[in-house]
Amino acid sequence: MKKSDPLYLSAREAAAELAISPASLYAYVSRGLIRSEPSPDTRSHRYRAEDIRGLKQRRAPSPEPKGMRSFDAELPVLDSAVSTITEAGPIYRGVNCVDLAATDALEHAATLLWDVTGVDPFAADNLPQVSVEMRAIADAARRAAPIDRTIAVLALAASADPGAFTRAHDGRAMVGGRIVRLVLATMLNCEPSAEPMHLQIAKAWAGEHKHAADLIRRTLVLLADHELNASAFTVRCAASTGLNLYDAVIAGLAALKGPKHGGAGVLASRLVKTLIDTDVAPFIRERVALGERFPGFGHGVYKRGDPRAISLLEALARAGAPRKFTKEVPERIAEATGEFVNIDYVLAVLVHSLRLPAGSELTIFAIARTVGWIAHASEQLQQGGLIRPRARYVGPIPGRGAAIVGG
Repeated sequence: MKKSDPLYLSAREAAAELAISPASLYAYVSRGLIRSEPSPDTRSHRYRAEDIRGLKQRRAPSPEPKGMRSFDAELPVLDSAVSTITEAGPIYRGVNCVDLAATDALEHAATLLWDVTGVDPFAADNLPQVSVEMRAIADAARRAAPIDRTIAVLALAASADPGAFTRAHDGRAMVGGRIVRLVLATMLNCEPSAEPMHLQIAKAWAGEHKHAADLIRRTLVLLADHELNASAFTVRCAASTGLNLYDAVIAGLAALKGPKHGGAGVLASRLVKTLIDTDVAPFIRERVALGERFPGFGHGVYKRGDPRAISLLEALARAGAPRKFTKEVPERIAEATGEFVNIDYVLAVLVHSLRLPAGSELTIFAIARTVGWIAHASEQLQQGGLIRPRARYVGPIPGRGAAIVGG
């Protein structure tokens, strides 16, 4: 770097230098690839110019192996016809999921994401086979967390399903229907049923609320898929080894549990509970002054708010959910932080408004997202090939002698 070059760049300059979005710039900072520090004369941050230009050189196509591209947040990792993310919301095979959620159920979203028209994966007789061993595991884990119980049952489910390893497209869709119904039944501690999934959840958890079934239906559709997120990529990696769909869904469930993914809804619920008997404005001012973040707000893709969250929040407001949570809290936090509501916060408001069991944010998320995982796993199995990204080595230089201990 020339001496005349500045030592630091602003966020706008740094993003422009790398031709990336501000969100991607912050991602590079969080990964330790770019050093950042507060500006001495403003409330903003500044970024080390040498890190920016060094990263720019490493991202250039010529010196960087092809496999390294998967580590760039701005570049796609693989081709998929399942879904994509837009500022207007996720697109399921050409259909905006926000529009789909207005009238359709998760079963219809599944047939769309699975690209199936020749068979009905949710026919009344396409129920999962529950072996003696699966039932024993489910009974023994009845008090366990729903995701943990479901992982344990799914581990035995492929052995009970004669079609688990089918290579036919329609056959995989039928297996998918059985998996989703098994996941739902295991999560709810009930028997598999052909009844619409949103009705099963509403009856089990919120039978007295007249709007529960419709709100849960909308939520399931909105959460069915979100392109190549952490759990979907985990599922595709697992499926690329040749796993059956049951085992691929296990991989997705394990990844979803993390607090930076599906577990974020539980953290947002803590925020909602804290605010039930608390004045919103002073609470938010105090949190902002302490530099704390608000779970359920901000998103790497949706700069002006998550369209799924906005849609569901409007439905909750129409159903009589507290205005404090449907309007006041989102507006106050956006005003104070510049971060807009995302689906995790609205899931928390749904749970609070319908008085659903504690932790059901994650359970609903998992049930819905199982549909997307099956879509990604099926596509990966159809495409074939092992997903094998490369790592960028940052360890000791090859050829260095071993360190001498004890002199």
